[in-house]
Amino acid sequence: MKKSTLLFCLLALTLTLLGGCKPPGKTPLVVFCAGSLITPFDALEKAFEAQYPDIDVQNEFHGSIQVIRHVTELHEPIDVVATADYALIPMLMYAVNDPDTGQPYADWYIRFAGNRLGLAYTPQSAYAAEITPENWTEILARPDVRVGIADPRFDAAGYRALMAYTLAQDLSDQPTLFFDQFAGQFRYPINLEPGADGSTIIHVPEVLENQPGAHVILRGASIQLIALLESGDLDYAFEYETVIQQHNLELLTLPDALNLGSPDYAAEYARATVQLDFQRFASVNPVFQGAPIGYGITIPGNAPHSAAAEQYIAFLLSSEGRAVMAAAQHPLLDAPTANGYANLPVSLQPLVTAEP
Repeated sequence: MKKSTLLFCLLALTLTLLGGCKPPGKTPLVVFCAGSLITPFDALEKAFEAQYPDIDVQNEFHGSIQVIRHVTELHEPIDVVATADYALIPMLMYAVNDPDTGQPYADWYIRFAGNRLGLAYTPQSAYAAEITPENWTEILARPDVRVGIADPRFDAAGYRALMAYTLAQDLSDQPTLFFDQFAGQFRYPINLEPGADGSTIIHVPEVLENQPGAHVILRGASIQLIALLESGDLDYAFEYETVIQQHNLELLTLPDALNLGSPDYAAEYARATVQLDFQRFASVNPVFQGAPIGYGITIPGNAPHSAAAEQYIAFLLSSEGRAVMAAAQHPLLDAPTANGYANLPVSLQPLVTAEP
């Protein structure tokens, strides 16, 4: 055998042996989250991976309803679900069974953070020098003002924006305030129906598309509106206050009676409900009742890497996770609570309290 050939064979053998001694690949941890969690959860990913280098966090962000749909309708292998509305988890995951196991997609969640709805804008927005917490509905109804909202069929920020309008209408002497903003904006209208005890039911049609020339602009997720604001293609957008602050945008703070962020106004918020007139949701009756904003997190029952998912949520709730979230301008609740506490993984039970 030629010397060169022998050397080549020895080199190939060495590489083969070394390859067989490689450490195993990292465990992928797929985390599907509400778009409003992009900044804090990207920071959380880096901090978590620094502590758990054998786990590779793979974040994906959508509107909250769409996040759950990836689990229950598209049947994707997802390890952690985090939504901007904790109530979506029992509504769309407890009530729906995994066809492979016959068990619900989830039977617990942790309420871990809050928020407030606000109006984002820039110094270049139309009437930026004029808008106030008292006149914002009049400013936004002007036909030359471009207003962005998330699609309420897919994103909690979207149906919360509709709630804020009906709450504002109830507090005003303008019985047509809602229609002044939304009439003629969509191919099929969003309708209001009087409910019991003076409440209002907002009916969102199955098909929700902008009419040509509409000045209320719809996008699938609230986070998609940020780029339109920054480019000047929108004047105002309904966003969570944390997102507005993270992107250094101007914030118009809505009154507590409208921003869905104050527990003191829970009874008032409950007077606004949103009904999705979706055939595919008929079995779960998706009626979203106004409530103080709360974020929920869970591990789907069919999660491929549930042990790593438990570590991730434990890290989120730890002092280090709290510091990461606070630095990203989305602090955790002082006392996270759990629904379905008895079903919670044992490792997470000491970190939360059971819901009353």
